[in-house]
Amino acid sequence: MPNDIRICDKCKHMKVKTTVSKLNKLAPDAEIKVACKSYCGPCSRFAFIFINGRYVTAPTEDEVIEKAKKYVK
Repeated sequence: MPNDIRICDKCKHMKVKTTVSKLNKLAPDAEIKVACKSYCGPCSRFAFIFINGRYVTAPTEDEVIEKAKKYVK
């Protein structure tokens, strides 16, 4: 089963284009969905990724991708 990765296109702490590129390198088999995740409280304060059923947050895009690595299958 491929990795299920979701990011918000309205997040102010990440750039969708660069985030998707980095996530594709991290998990080439992943299905990356980009849309609002209705996670507006934390999304307004942190960068976040929903990966394989878990929300991962961090202050910056690079930090959240680093934290998400441990959840890649």
